Amino acid sequence: MDIKASDVKKLRDKTGAGMMDCKKALVDAGGDAARAEKILKELGLAAAAKRMGRATNEGRVFTRVTADQAAILELSCETDFVARNNDFVALGNRLLENLMDRGLSVESEQIETEIKNAISTIKENMSLRRFDSMPVGAGEVAVDYIHGEGGNIGVLVKVKAEGDAAGSQAVRRFAFDVALHVAAFRPAYLAEKTVDPGYLEEQEAIFLKQAQNLDKPQNVLQGIVKGKMKKHLSEICLMDQPFVKDDKKSVAQMAAEVGKAAGGTVSVVDYRYYRVGEEIE
Repeated sequence: MDIKASDVKKLRDKTGAGMMDCKKALVDAGGDAARAEKILKELGLAAAAKRMGRATNEGRVFTRVTADQAAILELSCETDFVARNNDFVALGNRLLENLMDRGLSVESEQIETEIKNAISTIKENMSLRRFDSMPVGAGEVAVDYIHGEGGNIGVLVKVKAEGDAAGSQAVRRFAFDVALHVAAFRPAYLAEKTVDPGYLEEQEAIFLKQAQNLDKPQNVLQGIVKGKMKKHLSEICLMDQPFVKDDKKSVAQMAAEVGKAAGGTVSVVDYRYYRVGEEIE
């Protein structure tokens, strides 16, 4: 079967497997990229999916937190030079304020006009690539974090505190540390309960296929699969990941410790992670 080099490269970029392995997998899968990716996983030749996007263009991430709302926006452009332009930065902040304070949609005429006017001034094409927001209620703390001067990574984190922990500065510091953690480790999910059950089933089947190659008894295979799943969840789920400032404890364990010290309970309830140009599912 004739397999295009571009398809092989795309599969390699997504899985990290070797070029020849990718080509063989595509041949075995009859050219079906999704099936080829699964074959590579079953053979242990591809890293388990972490759903990390790949940068494909330039731009900047903007964040803003108010008393009752937190929002994040990605504004794209053609060059990194423009992404550092003061007019471009002002546009991003202005769009974010309009979307939050005036309740405009990303498709609204005013937003479109703002961008068109900026294009005519800056002389480079740009677009509002995506926008998201989360409400902030009683007992909740939202923090934002922009990584680096270029603003290519932006994070929002929302933490809920109950009891005497509500209003604690220690809780706010913890929320900010979690934002740093998200920027560094890019979790794909908040917790195991938020992971698509279909994805978990597929991943378990893949790990079982890998384990069967070891020629071990069935009870041993199940233990191996369980161990692999636990490790995988600790890689992709925020609450199960080793905390950025103390890798001997998970994020969930740190939340419990902060809550106990503050006289209440603390939990991370939501987050957003944007990286400029990452693929959007």
